[in-house]
Amino acid sequence: MMYFVVAMALFADADYEAVIRKLIGPLRLWRSWDPSWRLPTSGGITQARRKLGFEPVKTLFERIAVPVASRLTLDAFCARRRLVSMDGMVFDLPDTEENTAEFGKPSGGVFPQARVVTLTECGSHVSLGAHIGPVVGKGTGERSAAKELVGLLDPGMMLICDQGFYSFELWCQAAGTGADLLWRLGDIMDLPIAARRGDGSYLTLLFAPGMSAKTRAALLTRAKAGHDCGPDRARLVRVVEYDVPDRGNGDLICLLTTILDPHEAAAGILARAYHERWEHEGANKEIKTQLRGPGKILRSKTADMVYQEIYGYLIAHYAVSALICQAATETGIDPDRVKFTQTVRLIRDTIAGPGGFPP
Repeated sequence: MMYFVVAMALFADADYEAVIRKLIGPLRLWRSWDPSWRLPTSGGITQARRKLGFEPVKTLFERIAVPVASRLTLDAFCARRRLVSMDGMVFDLPDTEENTAEFGKPSGGVFPQARVVTLTECGSHVSLGAHIGPVVGKGTGERSAAKELVGLLDPGMMLICDQGFYSFELWCQAAGTGADLLWRLGDIMDLPIAARRGDGSYLTLLFAPGMSAKTRAALLTRAKAGHDCGPDRARLVRVVEYDVPDRGNGDLICLLTTILDPHEAAAGILARAYHERWEHEGANKEIKTQLRGPGKILRSKTADMVYQEIYGYLIAHYAVSALICQAATETGIDPDRVKFTQTVRLIRDTIAGPGGFPP
């Protein structure tokens, strides 16, 4: 049943009986499967899924979800830091009372939805952690989910986040792991200059919320003099600002980073690294569109099975992405050049063939 849950993601268009045939077929050809076995009904498979639950599938994902990019993988590192990012995606679920009660419906929405926020290795697209929860209600946003994932960060990583993730509390929590941060900041606050750097970047202070203007000015004076301001009150960070002329909108992009020395990572290098965050968008598309299929809802009609099915998708995507990364690294090309859809087709054909089990 563990294999079956993963195979449901690989064969999203197939019904239960077709999925299990693809798993059992090779074993029958090898004569290593009981010839008296009979294909169970879809109802029997549903009961077996319920018996399995989601905890074993979640545990399997948490055990395998480790970085796979090596130092030879192109665009996987910046300034000797492994590039990782956080982002969210939403799954449409069958419109049942249990799914609605557990996950909720967005305003005006037809289907209940589950929000999945993942920590992803940019170079390989593999997910290193996931938080699954509802889309409505207090504490259901991406920032709240990120608080559950920052504990997976390690020194030697650089976490890239888009605007919307920043809060002083979350910044301090993520920086406390020893990982470096590279986050885009929206137009939400002023950034006073504490010191300028030769590459066009500058140092500033991030202040704890609720601080008076007088206290902020005093802390800024201390920072300019090279004194510590107290990590609970303010954090010294570096700001990289730039625009991308060919984007057409002329928006100023403002990045905050914990790397204070331009000799470790110059402004241009960090600007280029930030745009690797879009690899996370690509990973989400691979899961939602290329594995599940565009516009499709999940199969599961109960909350427990929804969690199980989503973890199955994450495991299947991890396996495909790790295979792509390994192949690309060994041949000296960027994993982006290996088409995800073609790889999935090859894997599907292999599993259905006589030499393909286990998937």
